[in-house]
Amino acid sequence: MHSLNDSVLVDEEDVARDEILAKVEIVLLSVIFFSAATLNTALLVILWKQRKHASRMRVFVFHLCQADLVVAFFQVCPQLLWDITDRFVGPDLVCRLVKYLQVLGMFSSTYMIVVMTVDRYQAVCNPMVKFQRTRRLNLPVCVAWGISLLGSLPQVFIFSKVEVAPGVFDCWATFVQPWGLQTYVTWTTVVIFILPVITVVFCQVRIYRAIQNNLYQKIRRQDEGVPPFPSRASGIAGMSKARVKTLKMTVVIVLAYIACWAPFFTVQLWSAWDTHAPKETATFTVLMLLASLNSCVNPCIYLLFSGDSSKRLVDVMCHRPPKDSMHEEAALVSTLYMSFKNVPESK
Repeated sequence: MHSLNDSVLVDEEDVARDEILAKVEIVLLSVIFFSAATLNTALLVILWKQRKHASRMRVFVFHLCQADLVVAFFQVCPQLLWDITDRFVGPDLVCRLVKYLQVLGMFSSTYMIVVMTVDRYQAVCNPMVKFQRTRRLNLPVCVAWGISLLGSLPQVFIFSKVEVAPGVFDCWATFVQPWGLQTYVTWTTVVIFILPVITVVFCQVRIYRAIQNNLYQKIRRQDEGVPPFPSRASGIAGMSKARVKTLKMTVVIVLAYIACWAPFFTVQLWSAWDTHAPKETATFTVLMLLASLNSCVNPCIYLLFSGDSSKRLVDVMCHRPPKDSMHEEAALVSTLYMSFKNVPESK
């Protein structure tokens, strides 16, 4: 098995792998890759077709789909091929590039969820602040991608193609002994999991408190016979159903992220700090694969909260023209028919 904290320190147990466990991992990675690639690609096509009427949330989801596709094609797929061949096949440059892109997917998917949650926090807790227009929404999205691109750079210097046994080469990491591995895994856990989780939890708690406070004030003003706040400043009381739905969707996305990534980073920290950790067990393998599963869950959550997009997904998967376009064509034909019908006949 090859994980985030692969080391150049090789022992006899590393050379011979558990073939049954490897087959299980290959099957699971195949399912995850196919599901993530299919769902995110289809949803990306749908959102691209709706780009002229894109809301703020759809723009975030659009970039989250791109980040999840990076995970599918540059994290899950290389890992799948790596497990099939047992050893990394390719030159040193490809080794460094693959490791860079693997962590890039982790960073981008994580920080896209962070900026999405911060945006919802601004929408609820600062309702009087004029929102940026959609075309200016690129700023937080660019910040998320920028952090991802820079945060993944250490991979290029840590990983390389090395000789792990006489005549056997693999793409492994070289760490300063004895503290290099622990520092690397801890730093990765902090910047990709702990700090983002603290940020999104803080935003969600503030959102919940703001909603509760606004509801309390609304009930109190009604009891006192005072007119309610203007809808622009009344928080949840003046929110549209669409905004409430996006809030619920953001909460579910955050919970799914924590559920998928918490076991992965727990296992990574355990294996890095405890030399007696059971690294080559089925439990460790399955827990680490849960992280990649998050890329399959995100598009499902969006489709669950968007009935219109779910129908469009079926149309895309079945190669059927969307109903909207069929209605537009029917309306056009009807209009042309009526126009010709009303043309006076020549004598």
